[in-house]
Amino acid sequence: MDGTILLFLLQDGITNGAIYALLGLALVLVFAVTRVIFIPQGEFVAFGALTYALFEAGRLPGTVWLLLAFAGLAFLFDLVEAIRDRALAARLPRVVFFDLAVPGLLAGAAVFVAGRGFGPAAHFAATLALVGPLGPLVYRVAFRPIAGASVLTLLITAVGVHLALVGLGLVFFGAEGLRAPAMSDLTLAVGPLLVTGQSLWVYAVTIVAVAALWLFFERSLWGKALRATAVNRLGARLVGIRTGFAGSLAFGLAAIVGALSGVLVAPMTTIYYDTGFLIGLKGFVAAIIAGLASWPLTAAAAFAVGVVEAFASFFASDLKEIVVFMLILPVLMWRSLKQVHVEEED
Repeated sequence: MDGTILLFLLQDGITNGAIYALLGLALVLVFAVTRVIFIPQGEFVAFGALTYALFEAGRLPGTVWLLLAFAGLAFLFDLVEAIRDRALAARLPRVVFFDLAVPGLLAGAAVFVAGRGFGPAAHFAATLALVGPLGPLVYRVAFRPIAGASVLTLLITAVGVHLALVGLGLVFFGAEGLRAPAMSDLTLAVGPLLVTGQSLWVYAVTIVAVAALWLFFERSLWGKALRATAVNRLGARLVGIRTGFAGSLAFGLAAIVGALSGVLVAPMTTIYYDTGFLIGLKGFVAAIIAGLASWPLTAAAAFAVGVVEAFASFFASDLKEIVVFMLILPVLMWRSLKQVHVEEED
């Protein structure tokens, strides 16, 4: 392997690592606020990529019907809750607005955009508008009713949601793989490297997204509420922060990040309904290396995962996935040896 190949592998690893960094940050956010190890994060990537590719192909994506289905299911949950507790009946107009009216308007806007050739910017916005609300709806249907359960119970539920979303992806998108056109045909020569416009889009969007998340958590009231919920759920509830809303907001941000990652990935590889799981797992590896706690360490670990994957694909392409997932073994062993174990009482 010469220096040119080394540079190409590093470039490929950094590009992939940027995607994994976004997913890892979303996983850390969801776990910190809700204690959910969100296995289905990769499904939002696949839904975002397939939705954007279908918009670019001039077709109406199945995400429209998926969104309406989840909206109807969430409304039924809220309606049953209001019937059981008369004190919640006064919230029904608000529930109708958020569970039915908003998803209906977004679905109508997507139907209007599809096939009219508005261009990548409109298709990008429509993709985020369709996939983003799926996060809070999934949280309302699957996780909010058991928000006080153990981490293990929440993990089992997350696995079930993953399987359900994969099946729904097959129903609403089909088994055919899709690939979107590149966002830019630009190619820059940097020494021996050829940097594509798509790679530059990945770098730019990742930087903007990370900066936006930092500003959101540091400067906005909602961001500070999420941080407070992550530190102490009971304390946040005592000072008036609605932890249910915090969970919905965390899942919404995770869905938007997943859709954003999907749009960036769609021009780089063919995406199928179940492709997102493997991509999401690599972000999960980065989050685990960081202990599901540190955002800067998660981002650094994600770039390391991308670089290791690139070199593994060069030296042992058949084993690259095994090499990547084995990265968590020494980390888990080190944490197990370092951590003080406490015997559980009966």
